[in-house]
Amino acid sequence: MIITKTPFRMSFFGGGTDIEEFFREYGGAVLSSTFDKFCYVTVRHLPRFFEYSTELSYSRIERVKEIENISHPAIRNAMKMLDMQEIRLTYEADLPARSGLGTSSSFAVGMLNAFYCLKGKYADKKRLADEAIYLERRMCQEAGGWQDQIAAAYGGLNRINFYGENYEVLPVIISPERKERLQKNLLMFFTGFTRLSSEIHAADARSKKDKIFQMKEMLQLVDEAHKILTDEDGCLDEFGRLLDYTWQLKRQTGSHVSTDMIDRLYETGRKAGALGGKLLGAGGGGFLLFYVCPEQRRSVLEAMKGLMHIPFCFEDNGTQVLHYSPENYEPLEV
Repeated sequence: MIITKTPFRMSFFGGGTDIEEFFREYGGAVLSSTFDKFCYVTVRHLPRFFEYSTELSYSRIERVKEIENISHPAIRNAMKMLDMQEIRLTYEADLPARSGLGTSSSFAVGMLNAFYCLKGKYADKKRLADEAIYLERRMCQEAGGWQDQIAAAYGGLNRINFYGENYEVLPVIISPERKERLQKNLLMFFTGFTRLSSEIHAADARSKKDKIFQMKEMLQLVDEAHKILTDEDGCLDEFGRLLDYTWQLKRQTGSHVSTDMIDRLYETGRKAGALGGKLLGAGGGGFLLFYVCPEQRRSVLEAMKGLMHIPFCFEDNGTQVLHYSPENYEPLEV
């Protein structure tokens, strides 16, 4: 039996520039961090006592004889890609799916990690990120970028640069005290709305062609935000003000990025004292993130009391194997 634990991510700057069509022409970069909310994937070989050969448990239960009959596209294609047979897979998570935190990509990374372990093989973080990108973007044909898979695999507070057909992961060098202050100044709330990020990306794909200027400016903000974090003598509050600016740019890149309700919630937080913030993920719902100075924290929490507050801490490990019990498995002879 294998159990993997994979973090979710929050993207601060550069979201959208990690989409291949954009960064191949203009380059791309994101500034993001993983945090202590996780998805867990348990995988083992299924004993041969049942009429079915594969059992899956996620938001629904599937029991099938043939891999082709699996409804979940990521599981079906991952099993094909790594030649997985006769398995029982269970998915659990600390936060809901379709919420703007890269949950589907964290699942993809954690699943691939578990599959490799079940086969008695080691896959490093780059391999897991690369194959999760291939799985979601090529095999499943889901619209979106590359940052979620990379963040889930590597973990930590990173700048990820995209160019040509490749990327690089650069840890943000920041003192523990400054990083803790950043963490304490961030408040996250669940809006109650969920949506598929791939649907948001696909719906706004046509309009994005006319928003290249905003996308380029969002890319430049990654440099500014990176400098703010790493300048130990600089004012960290500028990070919050820059979040507001990048959110206003993001809202211009597609009609599905925000809604009237999201706009009202965001303005409520700003009027209560938040210096800035953004909706995490592609848009349309999920989690609102605010940067709030300590003296305004209580005011913002009170103003947003209709939403669920999600306390969190940054994490640095990326996907991990929590439990590894190798099995003696002999494939059926065909």
